[in-house]
Amino acid sequence: MKRSCQSRAIAIGDDTSVSSPSILIRPTRADEPAAVRLLADYGAELVARGRPYSPVDPPPGAAGASWVEVHEMEPPDGAFLLLFEGEEPVACGGLRTLEAGLGEIKRMYVIPAARRRGHARRLLEALEDAARAIGLTRLRLDTNAQQPEALLLYEATGYAEIADYNGSRTATHWFEKTLS
Repeated sequence: MKRSCQSRAIAIGDDTSVSSPSILIRPTRADEPAAVRLLADYGAELVARGRPYSPVDPPPGAAGASWVEVHEMEPPDGAFLLLFEGEEPVACGGLRTLEAGLGEIKRMYVIPAARRRGHARRLLEALEDAARAIGLTRLRLDTNAQQPEALLLYEATGYAEIADYNGSRTATHWFEKTLS
């Protein structure tokens, strides 16, 4: 049974009664200054949660097959999106093509002060729309146990847990979704 956006928001703990400034999602480059700031915060938060290193600045030899280069999250085979509350960038996420019809979500992050407002869900939906626009029919992603809110989001939005597909040394969960 397909749930409404509001019931999905409640399932993952978003406060749907909070009013917020205007919300805009726009494509950009992952090396744009606002994106770099968000990605640095993302990496620092993951390290603070117990990850051995930042996924945006791994030590030599640690990147492996799960590493993503900035150019992979650019058209025509990818996208990088920023979500703004008013004029403030508060969330980011990327998309890259792995093979024909199959893409991967990377670097989804919402700043702590903007959480529980549905931004992660909005951003994920926008990334899925971007995937459809470039001809992708399935999306994969990985995350780890230090991000329980991400696990809840992906399960609530139709992602099914799958086996390790990329050999990431820091991931503990891998997901896939067929886009409709």
